[in-house]
Amino acid sequence: MKMLKKARIKIQGVALLCAVVSSACQSKNDSEPVQRTPDAKLIGAAMAPQAYLDRMRGNLKFVEGGSFQMGDFGPVHAPEKLPYSSDADNKPMHKVTLDSFSMSAYKITYEDHDVYAETAGVPKVGMDDFTKKRRHPRVAASLTWQQARDYCQWLGQQLNLPMDIPTEAQWEYSARNRGQFWVVATDNGRLELGRNARSFDERSSYARQFGLTRLEPSLPLGSLPSNPLGLYDMMTEGQEWVLDWYAADYYAKSPEKNPLGPATGTHKVLRSSRGGSGENLIMGDGLSITRRNRMPNPAQEPYLTKFPNPADGTTSRCVVNRPMPVDH
Repeated sequence: MKMLKKARIKIQGVALLCAVVSSACQSKNDSEPVQRTPDAKLIGAAMAPQAYLDRMRGNLKFVEGGSFQMGDFGPVHAPEKLPYSSDADNKPMHKVTLDSFSMSAYKITYEDHDVYAETAGVPKVGMDDFTKKRRHPRVAASLTWQQARDYCQWLGQQLNLPMDIPTEAQWEYSARNRGQFWVVATDNGRLELGRNARSFDERSSYARQFGLTRLEPSLPLGSLPSNPLGLYDMMTEGQEWVLDWYAADYYAKSPEKNPLGPATGTHKVLRSSRGGSGENLIMGDGLSITRRNRMPNPAQEPYLTKFPNPADGTTSRCVVNRPMPVDH
């Protein structure tokens, strides 16, 4: 009887995953460990307030698919024709072709996740003493990979849309305004402190206003101009989880069409243009817009739970995996 029960749970989990993200039905993702919230929290859960759902639907921006050169494009773009970074894992540059999709204009906020927690009956995030003092409703929520994915799949169930967190290729394609050779993920591909990026003084002023240290503040989302696709804060306010497992050599063997990342792994990929003070956004080693980071899920690495908030500074946004725009 116990074996039959376990089999039913496994089958239900696969069915949910396939129903939410059609591309994830490929066998390469079937091997991912099941760490998400139990299916009962996603299927048959109470409905969130309609005003909230209408806002979430309205925030979805259509991204027309196409082909682009993914990875460090310095050799074809930089004046010196040299790589923009010494990182090996964002090379070689390679052609990727994506189907159209829609992406949330904003990262997941604490307000968003609170609605999910209250509706689905899961714990709220950011309730530790370390995070509470900067837990503004409109800032990006600090989430583990699993928490981010659970939220997006739940929202998809609420909106009856195939939603998930973005693949790495979807994220880079969007940050680069449909794959253009943009150096930073702003509204024009350039860094203009005080207009499309926060200066150190601006962030420090915000920190003083809320009694935070200079290194702590997360600013309300949407304070800076969006990119031409209508996506905000792809350069700042936290690194974003993507669906893919991390492998240092994946770019050398990535398929061209809708890549999903390696079949298995120990770390998940994080993407963002570098945060921190505006002066440091593109300083140091690495071109931020193509730089890849990675981190294990705390559920896989128990030592991370020793930190006050193991997900501090990591967040995500949601995508709809279907090739037509979402009706608003």
